[in-house]
Amino acid sequence: MPASPCLTDTEEGRRLAAVEAEGWHRWGPYLSERQWGTVREDYSEGGTAWDYLPHDHARSRAYRWGEDGIAGFGDDRQLWCLALALWNGRDPILKERMFGLTNSEGNHGEDVKELWWYLDATPTHSYMRMLYKYPHAAFPYADLVAENGRRKGRNLPEYEIADTGAFEGGRYHDVTVEYAKAAPDDVLMRITIANRGPEAADLHVLPQLWARNTWSWGRESWEPEQPRPLLRLTETGAVEATRGRASPLRFASLQPAAFLFCENETNTRRLFGTPGPAHPKDAINDRIVEGRHDAVSPLSEGTKCAAWTTVTVPAGGSVSLRFRLGPAANPDERDIAAFDAVMARRLAEADAFYAALQRDVADPDARLVQRQALAGMLWSKQFYHFDVRRWLSGDPAQPAPPEARRHGRDSDWTHLNNADIVSMPDKWEYPWYAAWDLAFHCVTFALIDPAFAKGQLILLTREWYMHPNGQLPAYEWAFGDVNPPVHAWAALRVYRMDQAMTGKADRAFLERVFHKLMLNFTWWVNRKDAGDRNVFQGGFLGLDNIGIFDRSATLPTGGTLDQADGTAWMAMYSLNLMRIALELAVEDPVYEDIATKFFEHFLTIAEAMTHVGGDGSGLWDETDEFYYDVLSLPDGRQVPLRVRSLVGLIPLCAVEVLDENLSERFPAFARRARWLLGHRPDLAAQVSRWEEPGRGNRVLLSLLRRHRMKALLRRMLDESEFLSPHGVRSVSKAHAAAPFRFPWDGQTFAVDYEPAESTTAVFGGNSNWRGPIWLPINYLLVEALTEFGRFYGPEFKIECPAGSGRYLTLPEIADELSTRLTRLVLRGPDGRRPVLGDVPLFQDDPHFRDHVPFHEYFHGDTGAGLGAAHQTGWTGLLALLLQPRRDVGGGQVPAAPEG
Repeated sequence: MPASPCLTDTEEGRRLAAVEAEGWHRWGPYLSERQWGTVREDYSEGGTAWDYLPHDHARSRAYRWGEDGIAGFGDDRQLWCLALALWNGRDPILKERMFGLTNSEGNHGEDVKELWWYLDATPTHSYMRMLYKYPHAAFPYADLVAENGRRKGRNLPEYEIADTGAFEGGRYHDVTVEYAKAAPDDVLMRITIANRGPEAADLHVLPQLWARNTWSWGRESWEPEQPRPLLRLTETGAVEATRGRASPLRFASLQPAAFLFCENETNTRRLFGTPGPAHPKDAINDRIVEGRHDAVSPLSEGTKCAAWTTVTVPAGGSVSLRFRLGPAANPDERDIAAFDAVMARRLAEADAFYAALQRDVADPDARLVQRQALAGMLWSKQFYHFDVRRWLSGDPAQPAPPEARRHGRDSDWTHLNNADIVSMPDKWEYPWYAAWDLAFHCVTFALIDPAFAKGQLILLTREWYMHPNGQLPAYEWAFGDVNPPVHAWAALRVYRMDQAMTGKADRAFLERVFHKLMLNFTWWVNRKDAGDRNVFQGGFLGLDNIGIFDRSATLPTGGTLDQADGTAWMAMYSLNLMRIALELAVEDPVYEDIATKFFEHFLTIAEAMTHVGGDGSGLWDETDEFYYDVLSLPDGRQVPLRVRSLVGLIPLCAVEVLDENLSERFPAFARRARWLLGHRPDLAAQVSRWEEPGRGNRVLLSLLRRHRMKALLRRMLDESEFLSPHGVRSVSKAHAAAPFRFPWDGQTFAVDYEPAESTTAVFGGNSNWRGPIWLPINYLLVEALTEFGRFYGPEFKIECPAGSGRYLTLPEIADELSTRLTRLVLRGPDGRRPVLGDVPLFQDDPHFRDHVPFHEYFHGDTGAGLGAAHQTGWTGLLALLLQPRRDVGGGQVPAAPEG
């Protein structure tokens, strides 16, 4: 039999190789699902983004910095936008975008109240498919707001759309949107409506094409004159779209449709009571819902249009509608058979691509879940546009913003000027990039599109992102906040995965990102080590609610908080940069000197974690055999905060194994390292000894000697503490019976174990890390166990679970943890997926049970999905856990099979 093809042998793989030359990425799913309620659109004095542009304004107000829509598709500058609108004949408004609660309306913070899934996608966006569920009855907007408003307590569950009865009796439409590209700039859109109910039901279907509004704000002196775009109905019954010097496009319906036109401009009359455009952004809504014929343009032209079709879908039946957006020079193709042939061909190519990727994944359910995880990653790309300097100062053609904004949120990030395609954590709840989320995204993307993954890591370090002082932008609400420094780790993993896929080592990428990360490392050393002791105070570091204080704020006790996780992250950063420098030294020995520098940084951080301030005390607690944050009080006292949480497990992640031929490959580095360890026994004593090589004469660099590693793993693998049936909890379950309490100045600060949503909000927003499982640290722990296993070998075993009498090697424990994590989403022996919780509709209904949501985090005991429902960004790491691993470049990575 001939060998099965590898990824690059498939048609999609060949397209991917030519993606830049042929422009296959020019069009994609680049619209947000929520532009309203974002910082970018907030011009209020006090930074109240949720209130300044709420959902009720979204249909009537032109956005300044982006666009949103259901199943949105557009070009990579977001000049033209295509998305779906629906109306069931009962709703008070068109369904043009996803609805959810603002931060103050939900008892657990912002919260989307719609059901949709990303089911399929290819890396070049040659084929995409998503599913949206739309009730026959009026969408329960008011009920969702009112009932969630009544549930004030954080101990109460959220009121979800499934609780409203909106889907009872199958009285809803499954609306599937597919895109296929006949060519890089020729987009086919097929909308299939399936009626799951017992009676026929009508549905108004309105795919909308519009131009992003770039003309209402006034141009700066340096900006070129931009002619106003135009959509107009032609004699052929299609819409011609023109914009500046760009080649015109044509938008056509392959079945009879009424085209409606208006302007993508704010309805100032409705919102502010002032005169405005005759046919504003919400005119199509008013024509359909209110029956106002005069609402839309009588000239059949504007900057926004919709192809309006009303279908009656029989009970249990389905109807498909077809639309095409492509070059106006193309023939006016309305051949349904030819259209469907392109769709079928692109789907077949997607199947072939994933068949090659999943060649070694035997379980059909695992293949389904992995494909949906990767689809979510690909659908969550977004055109992200934000010029902070202009946002702060306001636009020439608009009223000046309040003066206080110049000294408010992000006012020290005026260099930031983004207009790029970026991977989002979640295009509804987090429709803005987050630095450390993006690092995890890139590692997952490297499985299918390493070029995109490399480009994203480089993008984050470019001068229009990275601060001149070397800080990486954290996230839109506070670019100056601090995320864990995992980007060197991500760059190294992406480099190795790319090498596994292509057979080539892209050292140019690694060198490019390495130089920028050295600047960022220097920023950490200079800004986040308050006492110059190699102990770090990074702030919340992504673990919002993990401790008793808001770690990003001034402490109520005064003093500083020496963070076990922040310090461990920096030790890990040092090792990652050291390893990258050694990789670069293969071709340029100059990098051996730099590798030595980061080796020394690692040793000094390891020493400091044990001897903070040189007085013998440290972040390691000998009595509990665990790492804790230490509170340094103004009077000089140091108080360990004995909360057993992920904070104390993150030191496991700072591990690197160097292979036996180190001295031959890097003689200068090896010589200097031996000298350093020989002359600084205080440093050498903190890590596994250089002169005690492990299996195959490998050398271990870790914060943990054997005894401490075993002690941490005993806690981590104890099912009464951290080990859940579905992964490692963020806080030890022991705190359920014995909460940690810290009295201070008449107050008592406490942490207990809360496996679902947190009942307190130390950090603000939907703070929740007091027990749930989440993927990023779990994934790093899997990698750390695998790396430790390379050193200790098959003879070294640990009891897993603790107290079970079952002893496993470290790689076997990594596999066990991977299995528990993937058990979150895979169908179990009882036919249930833990992620779907106890909702019978989701678990039992054949139209729900195989659509997998990728939640932000998961219940610490049951595995039910919690938080953002489409956090495919870091939860997409499940796709890597389902993929077999290969040895590449001195380590193991998930990789596509070789051809």
